[in-house]
Amino acid sequence: MTESTAYAVVGGGAIGGTVAYHLAKGGHDVLLIDADPAHVAAVRQHGLVLRGTAGDQSARVRAATPEEVPEELDGPLHGVLLCVKAQATAGAAAWIAPRLAADGYVVSVQNGLNEQLIAEHVGRERVVGAFVNVFADVVEPGVIRDGGPGAFVIGELGGESSPRVDRLAADLAGLGAKATANVSGYLWSKLGFGAMLSATALADAPMADLIDRHRPLMYALVAEVFAVAARLGHRLEPFDAFEPAAYLPGTPPSGREAATDRLTAWLRTQPKDRSGIWRDIAVRRRPVEVHEHYRAVFAHARAGGIATPLLRGMLDRLAGVESGRAPMSEDHLSELEAAL
Repeated sequence: MTESTAYAVVGGGAIGGTVAYHLAKGGHDVLLIDADPAHVAAVRQHGLVLRGTAGDQSARVRAATPEEVPEELDGPLHGVLLCVKAQATAGAAAWIAPRLAADGYVVSVQNGLNEQLIAEHVGRERVVGAFVNVFADVVEPGVIRDGGPGAFVIGELGGESSPRVDRLAADLAGLGAKATANVSGYLWSKLGFGAMLSATALADAPMADLIDRHRPLMYALVAEVFAVAARLGHRLEPFDAFEPAAYLPGTPPSGREAATDRLTAWLRTQPKDRSGIWRDIAVRRRPVEVHEHYRAVFAHARAGGIATPLLRGMLDRLAGVESGRAPMSEDHLSELEAAL
């Protein structure tokens, strides 16, 4: 890769496509690397298109599949934003490692806890954490549907400030990105919120409605995740309309209910009313990544003697739905709630 390339975005799906679009619109040189030849071809021909309420807008970015990366571009990578699904992290990190400059770095712009796995390939000092809550979808090759604004924070794993984090946050100002000294607090908050969203993928209905109708179940799922976070000493951070403090032990029920009212009201303002997990199952017919998100949660729970039966039961049911062994139905939520 020539040194004129400021950023390489590996994975051009909902998150990666959105990131690449905003970097390009900000005047930065972007190479988008994606495994889908049709997606790459569309971006080459028409640009990367972001479809919003005001219509389609496009940005010119260079695009290639990993196999097609031209020889003259196959030099050291400097700023790499890794945006693949969690289950593809190991393969992508292995592809990046021999191409990464000595002073280069990889930002995990993904859902879940992938930083340690990336570090095993490139070294911890070359990994930057990021939290993103972008509600977007790939609706056709080369076209990303904008799901509305969401939180985006970037931080060093050790919590220190750094020029590379400050620069990247500034370059992604179009997405509202900011630097943080507590990226792990955001990631663990998202795991709690993500447990709710994962549960809503068991039924074909809007996320907000399902959370509203099954509040005791949602609270119990979040409580299991946050019990693990508490054992590890994480300070949970609020984002968008999700207030993690409302779901911690000792919070008055009225405060938790009010916070959930605000959360569901915000979800109803979003153009995307179902989760990406639901879309992967019902529309794209592909494996969901959420099982990878909670492997580390379960490992830490076992180490600390923390029970997570509800989270495990929900994910087991989700595996049945995605495999076709069980129908997508709100009965799953009702039965899990009855077990409380």
